[in-house]
Amino acid sequence: MNQQKREEIFKRLSECIPNPETELNYSTPFELLIAVILSAQATDVGVNKATDKLFKVANTPEAIYQLGEEGVKKYIKTIGLYNTKAKNIIKTCKILMDQYSSQVPEDRKALESLPGVGRKTANVVLNTAFGHETIAVDTHIFRVSNRTKIAPGKTVLEVEKKLMKVVPKAYKKDAHHLLILHGRYTCKARKPACGACCIFDLCEFEDKEKYAEG
Repeated sequence: MNQQKREEIFKRLSECIPNPETELNYSTPFELLIAVILSAQATDVGVNKATDKLFKVANTPEAIYQLGEEGVKKYIKTIGLYNTKAKNIIKTCKILMDQYSSQVPEDRKALESLPGVGRKTANVVLNTAFGHETIAVDTHIFRVSNRTKIAPGKTVLEVEKKLMKVVPKAYKKDAHHLLILHGRYTCKARKPACGACCIFDLCEFEDKEKYAEG
């Protein structure tokens, strides 16, 4: 995989996915933060069902904190790990109120200090809410990066660092969502839709011919 190929791959992906945006519903950085905390080991569809109800009732740190852990659980109990997530959300709301004037900090270190927020969540918030050139490597991005050979790596951090190095500057802000959406709808885990892939000829996946026929 050379840089010329990568340039063409991202050019095509941006043409095939003209609106590379998160599929989580949110209207403020705080709503996005809560949605991303909830999205660990859950689908965006499942998270949206929960937050659509939750955010109608409470969508600020103060309002969610007032609900308390048990109150939050009522809205998110359909989501995996909801007990831990409710606890983390309440703690995060308290920190935001006490230390950040109820605003989501636009800073990686500050974000990663919040309960339930790791590097991946911080990257999502920085990229999606604040427009930073960050790439949060989830299962889709990890798979696409390795399968296509755009940025192969054995760990999530290795893939992230490689992507930050090799993604062309013009596509760096959108790369996160371009790769997620490509992985979610085309380069799927069990049965990639190679026959309908816009980067088929550039991809270096060994079994692509087999999946193209199927």
